[in-house]
Parts: sequence; C-alpha cells; structure tokens
Amino acid sequence: MEKRKLTLGHSPDPDDAFMFYGLAKGLIDDGGYDFEHILQDIQTLNERANRGELDISAISIHAYAHVCGEYALLPSGASMGDGYGPMLVAREKFSRQEIASLRIAVPGTMTSAFLALQLWLGKKGEQIDYTVVPFDEIFKTVNEGLADVGLIIHEGQLTFENEGLVCCEDFGVWWGRENDGLPLPLGGNVIHKRIPPEERKVISDVLERSIRYSLEHRAEAVEHSLQYARDMGIDLADKFVGMYVNDWTLDYGEPGRESIRRFLRRGHEMGVVPELPELEFVE
Repeated sequence: MEKRKLTLGHSPDPDDAFMFYGLAKGLIDDGGYDFEHILQDIQTLNERANRGELDISAISIHAYAHVCGEYALLPSGASMGDGYGPMLVAREKFSRQEIASLRIAVPGTMTSAFLALQLWLGKKGEQIDYTVVPFDEIFKTVNEGLADVGLIIHEGQLTFENEGLVCCEDFGVWWGRENDGLPLPLGGNVIHKRIPPEERKVISDVLERSIRYSLEHRAEAVEHSLQYARDMGIDLADKFVGMYVNDWTLDYGEPGRESIRRFLRRGHEMGVVPELPELEFVE
C-alpha cells in the first residue's frame, strides 16, 4: 500500500536537523506516511503557511496568529528562549533609546524576533527604521554599515562576538525578566486543518517520536546536524541544539502555553497582532 505523502517544512538549521533526524533517516515508525522534507528559512516558511501550502511546518509563534484559522499547533517541536533568545547586536553598545532611531537589519517581519523587537521598543513596525535581510546576512549588513544594528536569530546568538559585534539586548533575558521567568516563545510546529483530526494525532506522535529519538541518541543526531551548522564545530553545534531542542520541545507544558498567550496578547494590545487566537493544539 502506497504511503500518503505529506510536506514537512523546517529550517536548514542544526536544531531542526537534530529534531527530525530520526524521521529523515527512517529510524523511527513513520506512522505510514511519506514525509517530504522542505528546507527553507523561517520567513519563507511563515509566508508559505500564510498561503496554506504546507501540510506540516515549523513557523514563528508570531506567524501562528496570522494562520491559526488554517493550522493547529502541534504540542511538540517548540523553540523556546529560556533565558536567551534573539539579540540586537552592533559594532558598539547602544541603548534602547538610541536603537529606537537607528536602522535595524531584521530577518523578517513575521518572525517572533520582530514581534519581540516591537514590544521592546514600544513601536509598531511602520515606526521603526528597519531593512529585511536574510538571517545569515545580518552580520555582513551591520559590518558593512548598511544597518546600525542587527536582529539575530539561530546560531548567530553564539557567534556574534567572532564578527566583532557586541550585544545590546537579549530578548530572551528581557522577556523572562518581565514575565515571571517564562521562556520567550519563538517557534513551533503546525499542521494544516485539512488533515482530519484523527490523522493529526497520529502525525503528531510521529514527530514527537523523532524528537525523543534524537534526544536519546544525542551524539549521532548532533553529528547529523553538523551539515547545517554554519561556522560551528561540534561543541558549539551541540550547545546550540541544547538551547532549542530540550524538554520544552517535547511539550510546551502550561508555562510554555501561558507564555505564548502573553506574547500574542501584548502584540494584539499594541496593534501589531491582528487577532488574538485561542491556542488550538493537537491533543
């Protein structure tokens, strides 16, 4: 019997490669599905989810508010900034007041990092002088003087000092300080509601198995993820993976869900999140 094909979108990054290692290599029970792995940057995945193109996808939590009518959140696959997160970096240390009037290179307007920036500045996107740059070109953009400040995500959080840059603010630290120590919700996995509810649960279990397999076979999964580790050796890749694939990734839990509610509610109150969604999880 031919397996049903499903499109699965995720970023070409060590943490996502680690998370889906078991599934990509056929090391776990796939539930009878044939998953086509589509590797694209998070802003592109957000845009594709906005068009309802992919069956399952990693997306920004910010983007979920825009696609919640068509997609449900999967309970596993979260990227949470637990005391760390997207950073503002520059060639010299700037204050929040100074950054408010500077040009900022951002990795996309639907990213959670961009929502955090707006909340931190207390300014909507149209009030901010920003330029959208692929996430892996932000260092170059800042160092060439095309932007004063860079909003970095992914492994840049561990390598920015190698580029001669300093951290002006870590949004994970800021969010935890203002929200009772809760982690900053960054990304999650979603599944399209065109897939029947009973199948969503089966698929959800497959993805959780993949994450659990990687956590239980960490060394080989990290080795697999190295092919996507830009400018990182195995030790740094292992550290980065540990930041974003952990207990939060297996299940948000109530603290993680509460943090999502606060994050999107603050965005909605500020007028940058169009509607405040009821969180809909595959249970």
